[in-house]
Amino acid sequence: MTARTWGVLFAMACLVAVVAAQPACKKKGAEPQGTAPVADVAPLPPPPAADAAPAPAADMAPAAPDMSNEPLKPLPSVAELNLDAQRVSLGKRLFHDPILSADGTLSCASCHSLDEGGADPRPHSIGMGGKEGGIQAPTVLNSGFNFVQFWNGRAASLEEQAGGPVANPIEMAGDWDLIVAALGKDETYVKAFEEAFPGAGINPGNIRAAIAEYEKSLVTPSRFDAYLRGDTAAITDEEKAGYELFKSVGCVQCHGGINVGGAMYAKLGMANDYFAARGGEITDADLGRFAVTQNEADRFQFKVPTLRNIEATAPYFHDATQEALEKAIAAMGHFQLGRELTAEEQAKIIAFLESLTGEIPPEARVTNPALANPDPAPARAEGAAPAPAEGTAPAEPAAVETGGAAL
Repeated sequence: MTARTWGVLFAMACLVAVVAAQPACKKKGAEPQGTAPVADVAPLPPPPAADAAPAPAADMAPAAPDMSNEPLKPLPSVAELNLDAQRVSLGKRLFHDPILSADGTLSCASCHSLDEGGADPRPHSIGMGGKEGGIQAPTVLNSGFNFVQFWNGRAASLEEQAGGPVANPIEMAGDWDLIVAALGKDETYVKAFEEAFPGAGINPGNIRAAIAEYEKSLVTPSRFDAYLRGDTAAITDEEKAGYELFKSVGCVQCHGGINVGGAMYAKLGMANDYFAARGGEITDADLGRFAVTQNEADRFQFKVPTLRNIEATAPYFHDATQEALEKAIAAMGHFQLGRELTAEEQAKIIAFLESLTGEIPPEARVTNPALANPDPAPARAEGAAPAPAEGTAPAEPAAVETGGAAL
């Protein structure tokens, strides 16, 4: 045989050997080298979409909702206000001490009781000698967040406001010289003023500053504040529905911000004439901001009151014509929004407003029984006339009517 023939025969023999070996390999489960069994390979997950958010870890809590764009804002804590502790303590004592009044019978707390929502349950407060004031006392709680003080805004600050009632002859009828002299005879007051106002001593300005510092500490955080900070379980579904209604019908146009009010003036009777419906004589108190500026555009303009703790501060409005919260809401709907709110809508809004009731800081209350003054005057009994000023007999405020129904 030639060499070429031998080569062909050798190649054929090798091919036969390879073919014969294949069944044996399959019986033993062998696979070609470098190739994994198909059945053992897990399918790869599809690639994530380009804009898909990563899946949260199993133990991560859901993120709190962003409430930064809400028209209402949470109250800061007292600690965040950086108040002077010595002045707050001194102011608390002064606020509850009748030494500031002419005959030693009335204190600031007589008309702004912490047990009455920082307000007065009477339509008008009763001052020196039984004289009756001409306007309903607003709450002192959270008053540090008001942009001005008093219904007509005649005080630009709490310091200015604190001096008004003390010297008012109808209210406390105090004399600053006599007050300073009386405080100077009390060694505990002398020491407290020196600690709060080193080197300045006792004077009217420091008395007002101390009272104002205490009033700034009267911050009442509520469940609704927790909700605004992201705790969605802090208020009920009914209260949430009331809040949404409060916003959608327009209440929030005036009652917004940190204090749910207290940040602007508004005319009482923007949609319908409040005073024509109320009837009776227009008093100086009814003039609102006009009494301060004599600007005709300010007639019947009032500082919008805070709605915090509103369920505890009846009666309502500057003239105390509304005893019930639902009727006050109905009146605001009619006179301010031009809308007749149904009973169901009123109930929803009330539910929301009740979530604004907060806690007065425990340290704000006095522990000295002589200064506690827990009951400045009994609330007026239903149907009873308010105590008149000397020589006068003022009429009971008329109930305001909307749609023929007394409110």
